[in-house]
Amino acid sequence: MVIKVFVATSSGSIAIRKKQQEVVGFLEANKIDFKELDIAGDEDNRRWMRENVPGEKKPQNGIPLPPQIFNEEQYCGDFDSFFSAKEENIIYSFLGLAPPPGSKEEEGETATEETEEITKEEEEGEAEEEEAEGEEEPGEEGEES
Repeated sequence: MVIKVFVATSSGSIAIRKKQQEVVGFLEANKIDFKELDIAGDEDNRRWMRENVPGEKKPQNGIPLPPQIFNEEQYCGDFDSFFSAKEENIIYSFLGLAPPPGSKEEEGETATEETEEITKEEEEGEAEEEEAEGEEEPGEEGEES
């Protein structure tokens, strides 16, 4: 299975270029096999991408913008979907791939669970700090040397 990332190599939009670079960079860094397909220079790629993005995922004007991500013929999503999946540590599920052994996704730990753990630890730490603040040393308040 090959991940296909549809990009526009000659896009005039800085935002689109940054999104494309983020997707491609992430896939490269995580050694995920993918193929970049240019829609700017290849009419067949452009037509295929536009025809295969599901209707509910297309913008109001009906023309999806790159990057668009597929696993072979199966639509995965656009940049926003990719970003959300990355933030939630479910990127392999998003891409339709098996997570690598030892990954957070394979262990079933999501970003939401991590955030909840961190929040609990922070709350406990804040409670301890508040208790410590209430226990001032005698003679500390308002004294000048």
